[in-house]
Amino acid sequence: MDKNADNRIRAVEETLAHLTRVTDDLNEVIARQDAEIAILTRRVEMLMRFAAEQQAEAEGSIPLADQRPPHW
Repeated sequence: MDKNADNRIRAVEETLAHLTRVTDDLNEVIARQDAEIAILTRRVEMLMRFAAEQQAEAEGSIPLADQRPPHW
């Protein structure tokens, strides 16, 4: 092979290595965000249940989830 072909192959290999590293880094970020979203979703569900229970215990009130929005 000539020197020009070797340089081009080396450049392609370097680019591929860089893209592989970026892909791996992004995969780690996505996995971490997925775990955080799952935790936050469970917390929101717990808060919604707690708020519904609090409203159910209040006298004569309609649970917020069953009320129409004010613009209706």
